[in-house]
Amino acid sequence: MNKIMDWKERLKKGHMLSVIGVFFLIIVVLGIILYQKNIQAKQVSENTYNMAFCELVDYVENVESYLAKAQISTTPEQAAETLTNLWREANMAQTYLSRLPIESQELENTQKFLNQVSDYSYSLSRKNIYKEKISDEELKNLKELHKYSSELEKVLNQLADDINSGRIKWGELDKKGTPVFAQQVSSESKDGFSNLEENFHEYSGLIYDGAFSEHLTNEGKKGLVGEEINEEKATSIVKEFIGENRIEELSSLGLSQNANIPSFNFSIKTKEDNNINIAISQKGGFVVYMNYDRDVTSEIISQEEANQKGKEFLKDKGFPNMKETYYLKQEGIVTINYAYEQEGVVMYPDLIKVKVALDNGDILGIETTGYLNNHIKRDINKIKISKDEAKRTLNKELNIKSEGLAVIPTEWKTEILCYEFKGKIEDTEFLVYINAQNGREEDILVIKDTPNGILTM
Repeated sequence: MNKIMDWKERLKKGHMLSVIGVFFLIIVVLGIILYQKNIQAKQVSENTYNMAFCELVDYVENVESYLAKAQISTTPEQAAETLTNLWREANMAQTYLSRLPIESQELENTQKFLNQVSDYSYSLSRKNIYKEKISDEELKNLKELHKYSSELEKVLNQLADDINSGRIKWGELDKKGTPVFAQQVSSESKDGFSNLEENFHEYSGLIYDGAFSEHLTNEGKKGLVGEEINEEKATSIVKEFIGENRIEELSSLGLSQNANIPSFNFSIKTKEDNNINIAISQKGGFVVYMNYDRDVTSEIISQEEANQKGKEFLKDKGFPNMKETYYLKQEGIVTINYAYEQEGVVMYPDLIKVKVALDNGDILGIETTGYLNNHIKRDINKIKISKDEAKRTLNKELNIKSEGLAVIPTEWKTEILCYEFKGKIEDTEFLVYINAQNGREEDILVIKDTPNGILTM
């Protein structure tokens, strides 16, 4: 009997050992599979980064070639084709550069350079499309950009040698970033990057505004006028803006120095137990934004009434001559864009957004960044063509509903004075902007009348 029990005990132990052995074997197999998958993933990642880098080098070489060609083009037609190709290649180079796991100052400057080449070539190609030749100053700029692109091409080829020799490993860069990049590159690449860094400052100050306007020389906040204020003054502005009788508790959140507009920030609890956040600019003491947190459960007032409420509010708060443009309605609140109007000319860069509650017309928010960045008195007398001349540029099918003058912003942070024509072709509404100086068609927007508001695309 004891022998049978002993045999059973050994059998049980043997079975447990077998189970443990199988379990251990499964763990080992899973470990090997996971290891192999990890190796494969790393290889795929390395291949992806290698491909992105090779594409970057190719596109930078193309940028250098097209910059060289752009300097010797003799006709606007040929120059337009060359510059359009240059714009495309610079954009593609930026795309592949952004896919690399490197965040160094040198490659950040490369990104800025490619962006400058893209913007500049696009603006010059637009100029050539209108049969205008490239000026001597513009040719000089192209020559300088070509010189830098040649240096960049050399450095990237040196970097390619580092990658091919195995000195640079993308996986380590992805994990450890800039310090590893600085350690892994060869002395030749470091010297090359140092030269790029030194020479880049010659180009970093160039701001390209396109073919239609002067260079932008003032990057300051044009609408921010007046002296700098302290926190105590900002607090008094908040109390006046909100209404001291409405405030239960006011807390200062300090000064945001690194914001687009340095501002004093405050949090408020109202006597109705609602929360308000508000920011006051350090310079001039302007309200940069205000947001009033309360629920709106019904829609009683009309859009026209909301427009008027917002306009009256802005006038009362020191923003006169504002005209409602487009709006978006969500959850009982309508956000209206107001643009400044100077002598009947709509200034679209000078935008203020106002949130109006549709239950009782309360102002629930305001954002003045566009206005504070751009607002100045413009010279609106630089009109060289008549409205009738501008109309001749329009599509003959456009059924014009309204017309006027407007200043529109460009992607180069400048402005153009235009005739603004609002009209329809079949069931689609358009806004067409014709340059008031040369009759060029500057922009076309499609007006979308949606259930939630009127928007432009």
